Amino acid sequence: MQNEEGKIVDLYLPRKCSATNRLIPAKDHGAMQLNVGQVDESGRYTGDFYTFAIAGFIRSRGEGDSCLNRLLNEKGLLTFAK
Repeated sequence: MQNEEGKIVDLYLPRKCSATNRLIPAKDHGAMQLNVGQVDESGRYTGDFYTFAIAGFIRSRGEGDSCLNRLLNEKGLLTFAK
């Protein structure tokens, strides 16, 4: 919910799984969220980051690693070229 100024005023904003776009419930203790920081050419942190959230049911099926690799590849942060 937003107020007249456009600020979000909800007490709880649910997360969505980056791999499946499903909502991650509040009691999903197997879920994880990862912030991947951006660096410049000299290797210094620029202050920007990408956020990825993976639901617990994806991790329990053993697909968390492959989903994260796919997401990183889509953002151009990971390549599979030799």
